[in-house]
Amino acid sequence: MRRKFFFIFLVLFFGILLGSAFAQQAPGDQPVEYRAFPLIGSRVAVWIAAQLHIMFGAFILGVPIFAVIVEFIGFFTRDPYDKQRYDRLAREFTKLLLIAFSATAIWGAILTFLFIGLYPKFFNYMTNIFAPTMWAYAFLFFGETFTLYLYWYGWDWLQGRKKKFHLALGVLLNLFGTTLLFIADSWATFQMTPSGIDEKGNLVSLWGAIHNYAWMPLNIHRLIANVVFGGSIAAAYAAFRFLSAETEEERAHYDWMGYIGNFIAIQAFIVLPFAGYYFGREIYAYDQQLGITMMGGFLSWLWIIQAILIGIIFLSSNYYLWIGMERIPGAERYRMYTRLILLVLIVGTLVWATPHSLVASLEEARKMGGAHHPLLGV
Repeated sequence: MRRKFFFIFLVLFFGILLGSAFAQQAPGDQPVEYRAFPLIGSRVAVWIAAQLHIMFGAFILGVPIFAVIVEFIGFFTRDPYDKQRYDRLAREFTKLLLIAFSATAIWGAILTFLFIGLYPKFFNYMTNIFAPTMWAYAFLFFGETFTLYLYWYGWDWLQGRKKKFHLALGVLLNLFGTTLLFIADSWATFQMTPSGIDEKGNLVSLWGAIHNYAWMPLNIHRLIANVVFGGSIAAAYAAFRFLSAETEEERAHYDWMGYIGNFIAIQAFIVLPFAGYYFGREIYAYDQQLGITMMGGFLSWLWIIQAILIGIIFLSSNYYLWIGMERIPGAERYRMYTRLILLVLIVGTLVWATPHSLVASLEEARKMGGAHHPLLGV
């Protein structure tokens, strides 16, 4: 009940602020191109809504991937006890989707209203370019919602011989989600690497606008990142349930669930930097100045912070796995390898987090002795 009142309050709050933004009129009869959001500004308002929508969306797109894989493992497992364990694990993963699905839709709606209200000219142009894909997005979102509820509420009665139909629903759910991801990525990457338009910005080819230079690299990067994010959130949920469990059986189950979620996350996370490098490489290939501005301009400090955070995630995820191994009989023989892995992780983090050159003011550069690294000379 509290959550419902919170969302109602949130929508009303944004509605009031957006209403004050709508009250701003252009002089004369000229159409309004931009409006200012009260207090925090339009860019920050859009960033908050987009960031929350992407985070919830990443979770509901990533979790079904490994939930269905776990269910398939249980389906092909012959041992009845293991079959029941994997089926329960897949069901527990899917349960988390229902919590995040409504939040994803709400923040998506808020983001759309912010675009319409604050950037009407921009949104009108994007609608003219991608109108067919927006209709397809709405249809696919309805299909994903319908399939998700069938997948969840049909878990009990689609058992036994009907289990194949339940697995098919899981596969269909992932197809809907992945297609939605690809459509949304085309809108985002068109703003970075536009194509399919003439010199005046008029649409020449819809497929050319969709299949722009950065579209497929971002698809790959976000697909892997969704699995990482979903696995990490599932592991955090399992850790919370482990601490609040009252029986040893529940503790064992949620300990196993957390281990599986973290294991899935770290396996996908190992591949993610290569997908990120591919994405960045394509941006540089499209426009070198765009890449330099992004990584070497005023945003360069964000890349350093990101590098440090990536190192922390790798270290903490491995530490979680090492702690879990202490409770597994016979895992002592692998303890010697953890030191080597720890050394590799620390050295890799230091190399990754050390920038080639820093964007600094004249005073900062003098204090550091230059913009280049004082020891490496690069």
